[in-house]
Amino acid sequence: MGSKGSVLVAMSGGVDSSVAACLLHEQGYEVLGSHMNLVHLDGLEHGCCGPRARADAAEVARLGGFPFEICDLSEEFAATVIDDFVTEHEAGRTPNPCARCNGEIKFGAFLRRADLLGVDAVATGHYVRRVRGDDGAWRLLRGADRTKDQTYMLHMLGQPELSRSLFPIGSMPKSETRRHAERLGLPVAGKPDSQDLCFAPGGDASGFVPTLAPHLEREGEIVDADGRVLGHHRGAVAFTVGQRRGLGVALGHPAYVIDVDARANRVVVGPGELLARRGLVADRMSWIAGGPPAAGPFECGVQIRYRADHVPAVVEPLGDGARVRVEFRTPQRAVAPGQSAVVYLGDELLGGGRIVEAIR
Repeated sequence: MGSKGSVLVAMSGGVDSSVAACLLHEQGYEVLGSHMNLVHLDGLEHGCCGPRARADAAEVARLGGFPFEICDLSEEFAATVIDDFVTEHEAGRTPNPCARCNGEIKFGAFLRRADLLGVDAVATGHYVRRVRGDDGAWRLLRGADRTKDQTYMLHMLGQPELSRSLFPIGSMPKSETRRHAERLGLPVAGKPDSQDLCFAPGGDASGFVPTLAPHLEREGEIVDADGRVLGHHRGAVAFTVGQRRGLGVALGHPAYVIDVDARANRVVVGPGELLARRGLVADRMSWIAGGPPAAGPFECGVQIRYRADHVPAVVEPLGDGARVRVEFRTPQRAVAPGQSAVVYLGDELLGGGRIVEAIR
């Protein structure tokens, strides 16, 4: 047993999780490296789920001097992430499968794996900071490297998960992570970051959906805001609110997807000014503290895209706080149903959920 306890480290084969595992080992933890096998791609090299990723993770563990396993969570992944991915597209929403995976797999099934093995905690290479307040409650702060901050994708965590999770690189810039990898002699020191969806080869999510749900590939209309037919598409699943490229129509001026009507299989396009929305409604809300910070409306910042800043807003919890209504101080463009609305107070993540409605 390490002097600081045992930890199951999620090792994707990338530099971040590799350095996280090695630093914990250096700090005196009993480390077990674990590579999660989430999809079976028949040997295809792809991001964090291909043969090279597994081999890189195993080699880092060997060099680091700690044990390593491959954990097959493909059934759990299919049932909670891929099925939800299809269901969201069927409803005309643009899902956030990476956030879903974090909640259901990396801090759900993976924690249960730790329990099965009798391991104290889990750790990942996310750029977030976990701190404990004077009241004993855990808080989650943006990563010190704001260009790599990943709190947006961890908005579904709560006290039970944070109490058993470690984020060893959250307080350092990415450049320092790579310097540690070089110091440790890790073969992944210069490995580029993976940006692709692990279950969609080539990162083509919309092109991959018909292979999961062929019934979503059907012809429909592309119309303007007045309902005038401008063209046709082969599946509304290929479009998301705010999209500009690949619309298949020419209006003589920049055009964007304004709305996706899944029931009618219709895509509405128009000029950028039609994208502005004054608010949204979100469900599936999860709060770091276990509930919203106030029973009534409160001022905060809300982030609606991964690589964006949070913007001033008023959040009103609805009912028990599992749903909220958000009013932006300034209208925001491209509020896409299915994506995450994440609530902040300064650098502190308060919680987040799924956008289900954009308010005009």
